[in-house]
Amino acid sequence: MNPNTPLSPCHLHITSAARQRVLSAAQLKAHGVSAAQAAEQCGTGGPWQQPLPGVFVLHPGPLSGRERLRSALLYAGRPPASGRRTVPAQATGADPGYGEAMITGLAALSLYGFAAAPPALSTDRIDVLVPRIRRLRSARYVRLVRSADLPRPEQLDGLPVAPVARALADAVAGLGDAYAVRRLLTEAVRGGHCEPAVVVGELNRAKVLDRPQVVNAVDSLLAEGRALAEERLYDMVRTHGLPEPLWNVDLRLPGGPHLGAVDAYWPEEAVAVELDTRAPRHSRLDDDHRRQEHEAEWSAYAARREHLERLGVTVVHLSPRKLRDVREQQATVVRTALMAAADREPAAYVMILPR
Repeated sequence: MNPNTPLSPCHLHITSAARQRVLSAAQLKAHGVSAAQAAEQCGTGGPWQQPLPGVFVLHPGPLSGRERLRSALLYAGRPPASGRRTVPAQATGADPGYGEAMITGLAALSLYGFAAAPPALSTDRIDVLVPRIRRLRSARYVRLVRSADLPRPEQLDGLPVAPVARALADAVAGLGDAYAVRRLLTEAVRGGHCEPAVVVGELNRAKVLDRPQVVNAVDSLLAEGRALAEERLYDMVRTHGLPEPLWNVDLRLPGGPHLGAVDAYWPEEAVAVELDTRAPRHSRLDDDHRRQEHEAEWSAYAARREHLERLGVTVVHLSPRKLRDVREQQATVVRTALMAAADREPAAYVMILPR
């Protein structure tokens, strides 16, 4: 079928492709079907239906899950009346007609394979992320989520879907069940979908960190992320043949101050590994105070690292994300630091205490 060829309502009715069974009014017009003709096909007992304003499904039976998702995107993505053109771009087939709209919330998490999210094909409500300036209203099974800062969508089976962390924050914003929130956050980390710091950052942006059903779940999320990062570190050391370090120890100068805790330490080489599992703090403070807190935390971390390095201790900083995505590369970084120890001045004596 040539998408540029005008088609009659009859021809469109027998089309089997899922994308061509759900069309916007603008797409129908581009195929030569007027608004009046489309409305006539949706009459009582007619072969078509109109589940949402400006969106037509070219069969009379129940919509499939994918048809509901596509119809939601077509409804939310249609251009404002002032921006519509006589021959819309989507008529060429290059643009599916979604504009900047993307699936988010529980429907998006289901598309990502979350077991804790209801199946996208059966969810009662579909959240769609759209620009804040859109004046369109939520309708029937479509709830519009407006944002001044839209992320770059992922493409899942031809549908634009918000990134996991953003979809997770939008889902949590609409949930009051603490158990459901905890399950979703835990699965996001355990399933390797995203890192805790990224999730907390999105929850902070969505202004839901202070909600009772979220606070405890976030604490569990950070603990879960910490444990997972430590498991990756253990695996990196053993899988890539690094010498076994002392795990989770505190360093202290004899009779002097506490130098800080490290996740792994090789005393003969004076090499320490620190995992960066810090995340944005959740509090009721305004953004300026949050920024000051973050800056103070980072300054304390940098000062501790500089103190250790002045004493001759090499500090290797590893992120959970890199341990997940480029573990072999991170093993090379640690091995290089261990090998370089022979060319350095001996480190100051430090006491090593269990954490």
